Amino acid sequence: MSPSSSTFRALRHHNYRLWAGADIVSVTGTWMQVLGVNWLILTLTGSATSVGLSLVMQALPTLLLGMWGGALADRLPSRPVVIAAQVAQAGLAAVLAAIALSGATSVLPIYGVALAGGVVTALGGPALGRFGAEVVPPSDLPNAMALGSVLNSAGRILGMSLAGALLPFTGSGGLFLINAASFFAVIAAVAAMRRAEFHRLAASERQPGAVLDGLRYVLRTPWLLVVLALWFVSGSVGRNYQVTMAAMSAGPLESGAAGYGLLSTVFAVGTVVGGFLAASRPELTIRLLLVMAFVTGVVQAVSGLMPGLWAFAAMLLPIAAGAVAIDTTVSARAQIDSPEPMRGRVIAALSIVSAGAGALGGPLLGWLSDTLGARISLEIGGVACVVATLLAAVALARLSGQTVREAARLRPSMENA
Repeated sequence: MSPSSSTFRALRHHNYRLWAGADIVSVTGTWMQVLGVNWLILTLTGSATSVGLSLVMQALPTLLLGMWGGALADRLPSRPVVIAAQVAQAGLAAVLAAIALSGATSVLPIYGVALAGGVVTALGGPALGRFGAEVVPPSDLPNAMALGSVLNSAGRILGMSLAGALLPFTGSGGLFLINAASFFAVIAAVAAMRRAEFHRLAASERQPGAVLDGLRYVLRTPWLLVVLALWFVSGSVGRNYQVTMAAMSAGPLESGAAGYGLLSTVFAVGTVVGGFLAASRPELTIRLLLVMAFVTGVVQAVSGLMPGLWAFAAMLLPIAAGAVAIDTTVSARAQIDSPEPMRGRVIAALSIVSAGAGALGGPLLGWLSDTLGARISLEIGGVACVVATLLAAVALARLSGQTVREAARLRPSMENA
């Protein structure tokens, strides 16, 4: 198999090709709506804090209800749950369009829709993750996830670009209507998939305490706890670059909005590069995770020393690529190495950790940038990621040694038996 065919091997599957095409359409629509919502709230309030509050409204349901969504995903067939979630999200986008086009003067209805959308994501997101794992065989799942990262990055770039171009003509309401239509691309793709080519995951039985069982599984799986802890640190102080890029542009680099736009573009390109790098790997391993987390942390710390805009931008490219490789590897290993009946709850745990890291890291990095300076905040974050990676490597090595010793103790008794 050639390197190029290995990079795109998930696209050999009919169902995944449909899923990938629908994904980029949906992600593009989602990011068009993100820009539209932010602009609408800023227009109504003139407050960036109000924009941040809408993000909290979207993330809060995942923190509170995520494991319930995971339990539902493990018990119910994924396909109807995915379709129901897409219909609900399309309806909420249409409600947003009606709010915008009616000339709303209050942000409360927008917050209400954001909260409702967060609930749909919390309850339907794990099923979406399970379904994505069923459109390819297990051997191609890491490649499919890596290509999904590329599509998400491409959809983000395309969505933000289209939204910026269309906003003066359509207003926020028009962007919301386009996003509402994009969800039907997913529904159409799911309907067109070949049922015989699904690789269905084993479902869990209906029983009380499914949420607690999911929490117990995570808490009683040491390697998964270590990986999630490392991911939390990386996601909180090493991945919230929207904050530090803005702080560097407005502060030490003195590059203003134009500089921030350049850095955002470079970062987006880096995420695409990272997705392709992950997709080209034959296997996404824990060793790869540790190496990428260490290197990315070092580069982040060094980036705080860069004297000018272009030097700092050059550092952002490998940081963004590393961040995507880390995220993809964590998601792949957590899912593949967990029991299939527990897959939805593991996906929910990943979502909770990601949401918690974003909710904590953004304000923390902002506070560090305001009090100590943007450069120091980058250096502190990078060093924290390096230390967390070294601690994770030590912990995982000890866990691996314990596994080997336990196997050695069991071998004589099995031979005697």
